Amino acid sequence: MSQEEQKPLRDSLLTPSDEVDVSLRPSTLKEYIGQDAIKKDLSVYIKAALLREEPLDHVLLYGPPGLGKTTLAYIIANEMHSSLKMVNGPSLERTGDLASILASLAPGDVLFIDEIHRVPSAVEEVMYSAMEDFSLSVVVGRDAEARTINVKLPPFTLIGATTQAGLLSSPLRDRFGINGHFDYYDEESLMEIIFRTSRVLNFPISTQAAYMIAARSRGTPRIANRLFRRIRDFATINASPIIEEKDAKAAFKQLGIDEIGLDEVDREYLLALIERYNGHPTGVTNIALAIGEDANNLVDVYEPYLVKIGMLNRTSRGRVATKKAYDHLGLSSKYQGQDKIV
Repeated sequence: MSQEEQKPLRDSLLTPSDEVDVSLRPSTLKEYIGQDAIKKDLSVYIKAALLREEPLDHVLLYGPPGLGKTTLAYIIANEMHSSLKMVNGPSLERTGDLASILASLAPGDVLFIDEIHRVPSAVEEVMYSAMEDFSLSVVVGRDAEARTINVKLPPFTLIGATTQAGLLSSPLRDRFGINGHFDYYDEESLMEIIFRTSRVLNFPISTQAAYMIAARSRGTPRIANRLFRRIRDFATINASPIIEEKDAKAAFKQLGIDEIGLDEVDREYLLALIERYNGHPTGVTNIALAIGEDANNLVDVYEPYLVKIGMLNRTSRGRVATKKAYDHLGLSSKYQGQDKIV
């Protein structure tokens, strides 16, 4: 069995490209749970755009994965009574890829580019005039016969989503008129989402079990919904008509998820820092090689939560496990205060 085949539970819980089932997505801002500041602002901007009969200004949504950026893009298109076309940034390899998508837009359409920080620079430059002037500059011919043709585009709204806003170039970032920063959810909001998922999937859950899921969901709705579905499997096998605390406990034990939501990858990551690298500052590439994980996946998916809960410091010299991490893993005796030295 290959290394990838040996890790099905890891990938089933924390895969940034895996979106929540469409059936679980709310369709309006009123149904959308959490991110109240973003919703409040968007409700004003959307109403104003509709009153003016104009497309909504371009929107940049940024924050950790799984917090609802894609869902909100669908909601924006729905609230604007528009069609949404979705593309991933890495798939726009050539300027022609973007040009063909832009040329297919109808007036008022919403174009959603996920992972917009990974759009190649040459393609990004084509986006500037499209966003500002709704025009597309296309170069035809080669060498001395090359010439530029300007194609007029219908007014549209571009929504960009990224987990790493700092990687966006200033010219691109400045062309977004609306910015929305997503933060992790609190347990109360996650419980609302879990109860909503329970109703949509028609499988009841007790308050105690919902709280257990919320506490282990890393502040992330996508993980909360995924955990609900896995625990529902345990309840189904046990012929339980409702998800109880015992079902949740059995599922978490088998999935290797502890009381604060850390899984096997989190523990391997922290143990590599503490035991393999003796607590010294270490680059994420070395950590990824040591535990057999993708470095980008560690940076995008695992590190933000470990930093948030105070178990990891990211410094100019490398990653460092904090005293809280040593304590959580039962390795307090090995703590040498490296997180305070760097």
